[in-house]
Amino acid sequence: MDCSICSSMPFMLRPPRNTICGACFEGAKSVITLMNKIEGDHNKAAADKSSNSVFSSSNSCKPLANLLKMVNSMKEVEVELNKKLNFLSGFVTAFREQIHTDIQIKPGNNGPPLPAHRALLAARSEIFKNMLDSDGCKAPPSDDTITLPELNHEELESLLDFLYSGSLATDKMEKHVYSLFLAADKYEIPYLQEFCERHMLASLNSSNVLDVLEISDVCSNKTLKETALNFIVRNMEDIVFSPKYEAFAPKNAHLSVQITRAFLLDAKTRRINA
Repeated sequence: MDCSICSSMPFMLRPPRNTICGACFEGAKSVITLMNKIEGDHNKAAADKSSNSVFSSSNSCKPLANLLKMVNSMKEVEVELNKKLNFLSGFVTAFREQIHTDIQIKPGNNGPPLPAHRALLAARSEIFKNMLDSDGCKAPPSDDTITLPELNHEELESLLDFLYSGSLATDKMEKHVYSLFLAADKYEIPYLQEFCERHMLASLNSSNVLDVLEISDVCSNKTLKETALNFIVRNMEDIVFSPKYEAFAPKNAHLSVQITRAFLLDAKTRRINA
């Protein structure tokens, strides 16, 4: 059957040429589902939208006909967001060029302190706000320093880079994701926690899953922990017989028990469903 969409020459749209193949049909359904989801999310976020909106319910009767309008609308939103990001990037410049900094952040390994801005730190973290409001920080400018003992100089630099820019280079993220996740948990920086969580989930593999499980347990992150346990169960032999597991098990006896239980429960479920 020739498809009126993906055929190389669909210029006679009459039976049977006004039919579509299975692949195009499934693709069209997926597009409609996505558009309806976007429409639903938009309706929740903007109850007072205008009647001629691209996302209005009056347009939903012909969703594919509105696809181009929706894409153009989303492109306009992207352009506006990029403009806003460029506008806010002044904070990054102020950090990197040390413009009007008013506090020094010292790492825990006696490395050199990094200059920062009290107002931005307080805005990013309620814990930092409380620290900066304490009497210990109300000293002359030359002594106006706080210490983050759990971070070395490179980790501290990456943390500040993220606090100012809202992002981090991939190489820095890969190198410092665990220390940054711990810092985000300790200093209550939710967006950094989510950023690190997404990175760990996206890069999960046999060589790092035990590290992810361990840090998820320390930070009580249920999503990370369940994902890591499921990954270990699916790759039990490769992980449990690895040298890394030999070092992991004595330090994390309770997690080793949880791995064993998860494996046995999975095996039981498989037998029942077999």
